[in-house]
Amino acid sequence: MPTRFLLALLASVAFVATGCSADEDAESSAGASTAAGTTVETTVVQTRSGTGAASSGDLFGRIPALVQQVQPSLVSVLVEAGAGSAEGSGVIWDDEGTVITNQHVVADAQEVEVVLASGVRIPARVEASSRDFDLAVLHVDREGLPAARFADELPAVGELAVAIGNPLGFENTVTAGIVSGLHRSIPSGGRTPSLVDLIQTDAPISPGNSGGALVGSDGEVIGINVAYLPPSETGAVSLGFAIPAPTVTPVVKQLLEKGEVELAYLGIDPIQVTPDMATRFGLDVEEGVAVGVVQPGSAAADAGVEDGDVIVAFADEPVRTVEDLFAQLRRHRPGQDVTLSVMRDDERRKLDVTLGERHGE
Repeated sequence: MPTRFLLALLASVAFVATGCSADEDAESSAGASTAAGTTVETTVVQTRSGTGAASSGDLFGRIPALVQQVQPSLVSVLVEAGAGSAEGSGVIWDDEGTVITNQHVVADAQEVEVVLASGVRIPARVEASSRDFDLAVLHVDREGLPAARFADELPAVGELAVAIGNPLGFENTVTAGIVSGLHRSIPSGGRTPSLVDLIQTDAPISPGNSGGALVGSDGEVIGINVAYLPPSETGAVSLGFAIPAPTVTPVVKQLLEKGEVELAYLGIDPIQVTPDMATRFGLDVEEGVAVGVVQPGSAAADAGVEDGDVIVAFADEPVRTVEDLFAQLRRHRPGQDVTLSVMRDDERRKLDVTLGERHGE
């Protein structure tokens, strides 16, 4: 593929991603690394059993008891940074003083305080964080705190979803809805990090809900609230997103054990292919990920990936968007062998790739 095609394609890519922020005057942008992926598989396809048996009236009638059960395990997070103060939410991970929240809530924090459901304030410090997964681990010098229970499996679409957090400084706010979808991605236009493989919910989420819990009907945390689409900018109505608990758990464990997350690494600069671009440049595919640049010495370079290839499948799973590629990388481990399908010179080719390793941000 000629260089002028790549330059024109790069210039034509423009996406906007909007996230949920702890600061009511700023909403975080989403993104995932081209190297995104954990050393354990973070996506569980199986959904939880036993959901959907009760009527909606029965489910919503259980919310007061559900809140009473879960609320002691949820906190508000107050941050002082160079740009001013911000507020977010958090979830108690264990009884040794570990609290988790979003990375963007505590980014550049100079001072952090955790406010318990009882109103007690405790100084906190950031132990470790992952910008790639937008998760952070805090520690408070207080033992015996009630830890939340995290789900091992994904929720079912249509299941009750209750968001509890600190929107706009209103502590212990409860909103309710359902799980609207799974495996959602917020387009990033190739910027990193990207938010992929998310739970979508119509439970209202606002600035300050970031890092808080999305709770299922059995009282387990099914996700950590991370983003929403602002109605004023997008026309969206109740479109919120959470990082699934089966993704949160292995990431937090790595942060606690190693202080970082090991990520599967391909080593390319990705460019989203669109139908308009395909027509303009005479491509045989209307979707996929064009390879802008292959990083020297990377897994992609060793496998024979070339600048201008269009990736259309990863491990036999279709790749239609940059976010599809990010999500697939997150589901695989460094050192794992996968098959990459690319379009080159109007021909579909399969390349064997041994994924590299990158230490996450």
